[in-house]
Amino acid sequence: MNTAALVVMLTTLMLVTGLMLYFFWRVISAPPKPEPDSFLNNDEEDGRRNRKPQ
Repeated sequence: MNTAALVVMLTTLMLVTGLMLYFFWRVISAPPKPEPDSFLNNDEEDGRRNRKPQ
């Protein structure tokens, strides 16, 4: 392998690894989004509040 090929390979490897680490860190450090509680939202619907388990 000649020098130019080695430089291209190492540059590409470092670029791809750097991008992977950057986006992985963004996913890990992102604040969680609040999700609505589906059980609380269904309390006002008829037939759901006092339903007996089957």
